Amino acid sequence: MIGKSISHFRIIEKLGAGGMGVVYKAEDLKLKRAVALKFLPENVSRDKRALERFQREAQAASALNHPHICTIYEVDEHEGSPFLAMELLEGRTLDRRIDGRPLEIGILLRLAQQIADGLDAAHARGVLHRDIKPANIFVTDRDQAKLLDFGLAKLTHDALDTGSATQRPTALLTTRQGTAMGTVAYMSPEQARGEDLDARSDVFSFGVVLYEMATGQQTFQGGTTALVFDAILNRDPRAPIELNANVPVALERVIARALDKDRATRYQSVAEMHDELQRIARERESGLDVAPAVTTRVPSASRPSWRSAACSRRPSSSGFVPPPCRA
Repeated sequence: MIGKSISHFRIIEKLGAGGMGVVYKAEDLKLKRAVALKFLPENVSRDKRALERFQREAQAASALNHPHICTIYEVDEHEGSPFLAMELLEGRTLDRRIDGRPLEIGILLRLAQQIADGLDAAHARGVLHRDIKPANIFVTDRDQAKLLDFGLAKLTHDALDTGSATQRPTALLTTRQGTAMGTVAYMSPEQARGEDLDARSDVFSFGVVLYEMATGQQTFQGGTTALVFDAILNRDPRAPIELNANVPVALERVIARALDKDRATRYQSVAEMHDELQRIARERESGLDVAPAVTTRVPSASRPSWRSAACSRRPSSSGFVPPPCRA
């Protein structure tokens, strides 16, 4: 493929490959700019479901124009293989940025606000991502977060009622109820149960990502898929402060509420999370709220849930009182 011309693109080099695509750096010969071309792998290019997912990514992401969402320029086909022409990003995915270590709190808060901003923009257009995870978040060399891979995206019922242009691929964006779609370790409880989803499912998955950014460790772990599902549905992860002594109490509270297993008492929108993350960042910059979430070490059998403690109605130094969340 290197050196070949496909449509009005010239392939320069291979950037990477995964289960759902092979990505090349290319030059747009018309506009004289560098782009990324994403092709379906040859072994799945004739698979109907893989093609549908590829179309979902193109249709959902192309309807979104936001600085924290990777831009889709066009979708085309070459010798029977469909491809996306996308914004070329330089940097690395968030999972590689974390690499088993917590992020510095200031960097975490800056990236988290950007992720929330992009995700909120998708929700505002009626698009659920349904596969929020560090591997689907790109961090550029300038520390700009970009949401990737809308291959599991789905339109909300509210969007279906509005008749906007973003609903044209409705048939492709619906999923049979009772089928769990997504990456197991980052699913919400309702997603794991195969229930109908709304924006609060992405809120939970974003909370899982925040936990990993703050601790360097996966939120829900297990040696088998069944054990991971059990953890998501029935167990709280370890308190972030036990894994990173620098986690502020306000950030631990945000993570705790986002990870509420009952979506009725979880954050009801990513916009709410963005506002609290922004407030925490401002207080931290002003020196008002820099104390970590100090916790007393007691035996785990007698220790109350860290989520219960984090979700208590404690005012911050600015007097802000967060809404309660369920333990």
